[in-house]
Amino acid sequence: QEQPAESGGGSVQAGGSLRLSCATSALPRRGNCVAWFRRGPEKGRERVASIRTDHNIPYYEGSTKGRFTISRDNAPDTVYLQMDSLKPEDTALYLCAAAPFCSLEPSAFRDSGQGTQVTVSS
Repeated sequence: QEQPAESGGGSVQAGGSLRLSCATSALPRRGNCVAWFRRGPEKGRERVASIRTDHNIPYYEGSTKGRFTISRDNAPDTVYLQMDSLKPEDTALYLCAAAPFCSLEPSAFRDSGQGTQVTVSS
């Protein structure tokens, strides 16, 4: 069985923190942009943060701004998502994916379909 690209999920109480890891070598598609998505209960896939890997430029979406931090290490090539001040609405399956550019639509990012579960209790 293939190892998932994503790891680090778990169960925490509201206000807690988690750090997710994405091993980019395990992604089905490579590219200059790696993004974290999440898929909550009865919700579609939502992008939460992206990083342009050639210059380590981060981008954040909506409600995660100020609470989530995306970063990258070269060796091994890993993209992290530090999640602080977690809320129950952050509960979701978190997936990472890559694409040539961060400006592309979410549909251009192909994840592995496995992800790591984050559950935040109130």
